[in-house]
Amino acid sequence: MLRFILQAVVTALGLWLSAYVVPGVDFSSTGSLVAAAVLLGIVNAIVRPVLVFVTFPLTVVTFGLFLLVVNAATIGLVAVFLGGFSVDGLWAGVGAAIITGLVSLVVGSVIPDKPARAQR
Repeated sequence: MLRFILQAVVTALGLWLSAYVVPGVDFSSTGSLVAAAVLLGIVNAIVRPVLVFVTFPLTVVTFGLFLLVVNAATIGLVAVFLGGFSVDGLWAGVGAAIITGLVSLVVGSVIPDKPARAQR
């Protein structure tokens, strides 16, 4: 549960930075930003694996670049369900996916996946 909360905070940070940097990505309040981060975590856990499986041949042909479109689609799906979070178009979604992915990569490289166990 703690890992999910940490991931939601990192995703919220990525979405906030996306709204600041990428034109076409916007949120109306901090609450909608947090809700978007939590909903994006749920969508990434449930819907994204199905999308990745269905689009696997296209992902292979494009050497993995189509995963940016899949990530943009998941962010766009969250924007459709949340009134306070908006993404205007595919390119804004791709930009948000890139920014959010980079923030997750940077924070993930600083924070370890599992706590280190003490040696006996």
